[in-house]
Amino acid sequence: MTAMSEAPIYLDHAATTPVDPEVAEAMLPFISGPLSFGNPSSIHSYGRAARAAVDEARDRVAKLVGADYGDVYFTASGTEADNLALMGAMLAAPAPRNHLITSVVEHHAVLRTAWFLETQGWSVTQLPVDNSGLISSASVSEAILDRTTLVSIMHANNEIGTVQPVAEFSRLARERGALFHTDAVQTAGILEMDFRSLGCDLLSLSAHKMYGPKGVGALVVRQGTRLSPIVHGGSQEREKRAGTENVAAIVGFGVAADIALGRRNDDAERLVKLRDYFVQKLTERIPGIRLNGSMNSRLPNNVNVSIDGKDGPTLLMNLDRHGVAASSGSACSSGSIEPSHVLKAIGLPDGLASSGIRFTLGRSTTREHLDIVVGRFGAIVDRLRLPVKTGR
Repeated sequence: MTAMSEAPIYLDHAATTPVDPEVAEAMLPFISGPLSFGNPSSIHSYGRAARAAVDEARDRVAKLVGADYGDVYFTASGTEADNLALMGAMLAAPAPRNHLITSVVEHHAVLRTAWFLETQGWSVTQLPVDNSGLISSASVSEAILDRTTLVSIMHANNEIGTVQPVAEFSRLARERGALFHTDAVQTAGILEMDFRSLGCDLLSLSAHKMYGPKGVGALVVRQGTRLSPIVHGGSQEREKRAGTENVAAIVGFGVAADIALGRRNDDAERLVKLRDYFVQKLTERIPGIRLNGSMNSRLPNNVNVSIDGKDGPTLLMNLDRHGVAASSGSACSSGSIEPSHVLKAIGLPDGLASSGIRFTLGRSTTREHLDIVVGRFGAIVDRLRLPVKTGR
């Protein structure tokens, strides 16, 4: 076991990233001091200063994804952005268009919103994936009907890291008069993207996945897209999302987006090398380990593995005791005793689906960290594989 004074090795960046010091510094004046006085809807000088800060952040977030300033609407989270995209689009659609398409491997922010819409009378189709987590263009094309309002498919899976060809999916939707939404929460801070080139109508973001603060997200909306608000009240966010803006968090989001834009290509190149090294070392050290997801179309920082017959929570608790922070999948579904819905969807039996461990690398990860993790994880698996001794 590691000494309590030794900092754990953090390999759970898909769940959340640490706030960049530059981001925290930019937020502080809006948390305490004269700049914290302003409500962006007020017309006095404090309010105008707050509005200017929000406007600057909006521009920075737009530039991160190649969108226009006016396309960005701030929310309280990526989950809320997903809810607004799905419910907002379905509520705004004319009556004949009552059909939503999504996939079986979406984040629960999309899946549970889709299930809710289904209980309210909308029709929902969930597309299958292959054994690497990819959705076929043919299945998307076949599922789109004349009454389809929206196709919502995530840019990259938060558990196994598989990146979908969303530009092709959005083209198919557009040809049939349907809108296209993608959850880009896992990708915007690490993959190069352009909102216009992707052809999306709606795109969800979250600050805390790119070294920004928790509690702030955004929905990017192509101009002209019909969208009904789901939070009602004031006229904030151009009447798409009521409620006084969280100025400090939005400022942090903007700075985080600016930093990510400047370094994500270099970060991605470094992380791919580390990821592939980690996979190689894990495979060499732990016989029978299985890598889940596609290696040809995968997030640069994602390594998801299964070990048959070994319980994921037990592996995670042992890793934590030995100074390694990882996860079994989405932090939003932690505490569930069911096997991962993503690992089940790619065809894994319960034994493997229940043993999935997700390691996600970040800016602070080094090769030395990964060598330590391989050694500790390997020792944990060896010990758990030993036959249980029984006595009389």
